[in-house]
Amino acid sequence: MISTTSLLAPVEQDLQILTDNLKQLVGARHPILRAAAEHLFDAGGKRIRPAIVLLVARATVSGEDITQRHRRLAEITEMIHTASLVHDDVLDEADLRRNVPTVNSLFDNRIAVLSGDFLFAQSSWYLANLDNLEVVKLLSEVIRDFAEGEILQGLNRFDTNISLEAYLNKSYYKTASLIANSVKAAAILSGVNDDNAVHLYEYGRNLGLAFQIVDDILDFTGSTKVLGKPAGSDLASGNLTAPVLYAMEEEPYLGVVIEREFSENNDLDKALTIVRDSQGIPRSKELAKHHASQARKHLDCLAPSDSTFALGELTDYVLSRLY
Repeated sequence: MISTTSLLAPVEQDLQILTDNLKQLVGARHPILRAAAEHLFDAGGKRIRPAIVLLVARATVSGEDITQRHRRLAEITEMIHTASLVHDDVLDEADLRRNVPTVNSLFDNRIAVLSGDFLFAQSSWYLANLDNLEVVKLLSEVIRDFAEGEILQGLNRFDTNISLEAYLNKSYYKTASLIANSVKAAAILSGVNDDNAVHLYEYGRNLGLAFQIVDDILDFTGSTKVLGKPAGSDLASGNLTAPVLYAMEEEPYLGVVIEREFSENNDLDKALTIVRDSQGIPRSKELAKHHASQARKHLDCLAPSDSTFALGELTDYVLSRLY
């Protein structure tokens, strides 16, 4: 698997500044909120999303240093992402995230929901202070998309009629929207032309979709230790992803087991076996590869540089997580 450390080398120092700044930005007046926020930003994570924003900033400023507004945008991106994870963990009743106790397990659901709300509010305040209406609109859309994605996921639990298109729409709302819109925002702050801003948006959208599809494959093929949560947990909670949708086309009995919400003995084990024995995982890998290669094509608008090269390599990194 490709190492993220070498991949993100062009923005290594930028990410260090980002990590230091995040803890100050979230310097909440209330000690529990501060503790919750610091716990989140200390919990590791590869900071892939702000790294992509910083790489796009460096790839588009042509020789100059990136601006404070680029840095703040990367910080806002990580705050929005973290807020969404906190709410996710409450909805999923998760005890671990990246093998670290979740905010809801350390404090309680009420504090966790409020911590997530606080991070969304704080990020919105910093966003408004960028004084760029187009960027504000792009990132506000992301916050709306997160909520829409969670609502869709909640409404579609155990729904065996969900289409692949509906799954990809939900994946856009939950994962790709943040990458696509924050990448476009970074390009706008650099003053790129409209065509190139759209190309970079499409890079982020396709990269985000590939990322989510790979995550959904790993839910079946990864170990609990690597995933930081029990394997098969998406399916157990009725969240039907690409491997399941493809497997159902092949084996209709899988739909029967899902519709009765795994109420009979060994239902979940049967479902997991059907998915793993089907073409669901290989077909999902092809879908992820398709979106990764689409993402790479949209980088042709950038001048060659270390940052541009790293953005291209990220499309391979996303797929390398499968091997």
